[in-house]
Amino acid sequence: MANKADKEKMLEEIEDRVRTIGVLTSGGDAPGMNAAIRAVVRRALAKGLKVRGIRRGYHGLLKEEIIDLTARDVSDIIQRGGTILQTARCQTMRTEEGQQKAAAICKKYGIDGLVVIGGDGSFAGAQKLANLGVNTIALPGTIDLDIACTDYTIGFDTAVNTAMEAIDKVRDTSTSHERCSIIEVMGRDAGYLALWCGIANGAEKILLPEEKDYDEQALIEDILENKKRGKKNYIIINAEGIGDSINMAKRIEEATGIETRATILGHMQRGGSPTCKDRVYASTMGALAVDLLCEGKSNRVIGYQDGKYVDFDIDQALSMKKTIPEYQYKIAKSFAI
Repeated sequence: MANKADKEKMLEEIEDRVRTIGVLTSGGDAPGMNAAIRAVVRRALAKGLKVRGIRRGYHGLLKEEIIDLTARDVSDIIQRGGTILQTARCQTMRTEEGQQKAAAICKKYGIDGLVVIGGDGSFAGAQKLANLGVNTIALPGTIDLDIACTDYTIGFDTAVNTAMEAIDKVRDTSTSHERCSIIEVMGRDAGYLALWCGIANGAEKILLPEEKDYDEQALIEDILENKKRGKKNYIIINAEGIGDSINMAKRIEEATGIETRATILGHMQRGGSPTCKDRVYASTMGALAVDLLCEGKSNRVIGYQDGKYVDFDIDQALSMKKTIPEYQYKIAKSFAI
């Protein structure tokens, strides 16, 4: 069994193999990505490593938009929304040719380890690079909270608070005019933002992409019943995956005679200064990514479960499925009585 000195020597040898770490943000931007970038850079520099930033995600990697990052480069960014490295979608990275080119570019620039911040699509790219010999660690960066291996994703807390505050303001004017208001939040395939806002804002109805076959006639009847009981407003939280909010508002107004307005919050939910939670959790995950690379690990996704930071094999993480919490959805319906 190895003694303490042997273990320290082994660790030094592992760290010696990782000399340069690259970091990129991919897919949709999310508040807290800058905090994660900052943590990767400063944790790596503290360990005596070099850091290279890759602009515009995998698209920038293939275009060799690679820069050296210093501690000064990530000063005063933890409070900023978006990502200083910028981000982009990249169809070429889905091809074998693109993946091989990306791996070759990493080797050309001496990138021994790569930290990828993004969602499932970004993880798939990291997985391919790991299979081609590039050590990769992925961080869950998405406002949708739709990554199955983690209870937390970078940006969700800020996005849901941004939406919640906006909906509170819409309710104020909706009450003044005795309106029905449809507020559309982001979430093309996942309804976590809609569900959380529905509960937090006391919405009368929540429409989720996971439950597309909603009964509009039943909704209209409920609006009319609420009016009879003297209710001054009716709030519908509508997920982007359902959409059609403007036409829905027209149909409801025609059927009920109640003034109905649609408000689409859109990309404002992606922006803004990240909350304390997003800054702290993203910073912790960024530092852990560097530590895992220095331990010789690769093809891993960092998550947060049951109050602990954990890591999973990317293959395992991509195979997991996530569904809307049934109990939360059930109680949200009961609150609207």
